[in-house]
Amino acid sequence: MKINDTLPSTPTLPTPAAGTANARSADKAAPTPTATDSVKLSPQGQALAASATAGSSAVFDTKKVERIKLAIADGQFKVNSDKVADGLLDTVKDLLHSRKR
Repeated sequence: MKINDTLPSTPTLPTPAAGTANARSADKAAPTPTATDSVKLSPQGQALAASATAGSSAVFDTKKVERIKLAIADGQFKVNSDKVADGLLDTVKDLLHSRKR
């Protein structure tokens, strides 16, 4: 049995002329904003924006993160398995209680 690896000839699609390829994408382009566009943040959005700009009220301690990174890189970071296990159990308890509600 002979296997023919050529595909049957199919008619090709016409290729767009130079300069017309971008015509479709230009038609679908979003309209440019006008001077009447405005944005108003909700109180939660305003609080989030304020906390993002305030360096002192960061969500996490960057110095502590840096110390932990260095300890991991040096091989000196010790994991407290009791604390991790307690945290996991607390999380599971919270999840189970939230499902019952």
